[in-house]
Amino acid sequence: MIRSLYTGTTGMNSQQLNIDVISNNLANVSTTGFKKSINTFQDLLYETLTVPGSPTSAETQSPTGIQVGLGVRPASVTKIFSQGELIGTENELDVAIDGQGFFQVELPDGDTGYTRAGAFKLDSTGTIVNSNGYTVLPALTIPQGSNRINISETGVVSAVLAGETDATEIGNLELALFINAAGLSSTGDNLLVETTASGPPAIGEPGDEGYGVLIQTFLEGSNVNIVQELTNLITAQRAYEINSKSIQTSDEMMQTTNQLV
Repeated sequence: MIRSLYTGTTGMNSQQLNIDVISNNLANVSTTGFKKSINTFQDLLYETLTVPGSPTSAETQSPTGIQVGLGVRPASVTKIFSQGELIGTENELDVAIDGQGFFQVELPDGDTGYTRAGAFKLDSTGTIVNSNGYTVLPALTIPQGSNRINISETGVVSAVLAGETDATEIGNLELALFINAAGLSSTGDNLLVETTASGPPAIGEPGDEGYGVLIQTFLEGSNVNIVQELTNLITAQRAYEINSKSIQTSDEMMQTTNQLV
C-alpha cells in the first residue's frame, strides 16, 4: 500500500513541473524571439515480484512475470526552435531572422550571448545594441547625423551619412549556428549562452547555406501556440488530480486496514 502513495507523489511532482513549464510558455506568448519549451518524462525503476520466464511448473514458465512500476520522473525540458511569426514594426533597427541562426551580443562579463530578439537600438555613441544596451557583434557604429539605415537580407548594414546622398556601407551583421541549439542555456533577457552540450558556434553570414536571412522592420514573435498550451495545461491539471486521487484512495485503503486491528 505504501508503494502506491510514493508512486502517486512522483506523478504529482512531475505534473507540477509540467504546469510550471506550460505557465512559462503562456507568460511569454508576446515575448520577442521567445522559444517554447516542452517536457519529457521517464518511468522509474520497477519492483520485480516475478521474473519473466521464471518456472511456474516443471514444464511451464511465466510469460510476462510481475513487475510493478514505482512512478515517474522528469527527463528533460527542451526548447523548440521552430520559426515564430514575423511582425512588422516600421522601425528600421528592428530585424527578424527568417530561418536558422542567432544574433550575437557581448555580455557585461565579456562572454557572448545569443538571441533571436532583433529589437536593436543605438546607444550614445551610435553603436548598435540590444534592449539591455549590450553591443551587437560584430560591433557596428552608425556615424552621427546618418539617416535611412538599411539592413539587407544578407546582413549588410548601410546608411546615408550626413551631407551625402548615397548610402555608405557600415559593416555586416553575422549569425551563429549550433549543432545542438537545444543544449544552449537560457539566462533570461531573451539570451542564451553556449554550453558543452550545444557545442561551439559556427559563425556565418545571413543567407549562407544553413543560415537564415534578415528581414528589416520586422521582429520575430514567440512560437507559443496558445490553444496547444491551454490543451496541455488542462491535460496536466487532470493528470495531477488523478495522481492525487490515487494517493487519497491508498490512504482510504490503509485506513480500512487499520480499522480491522
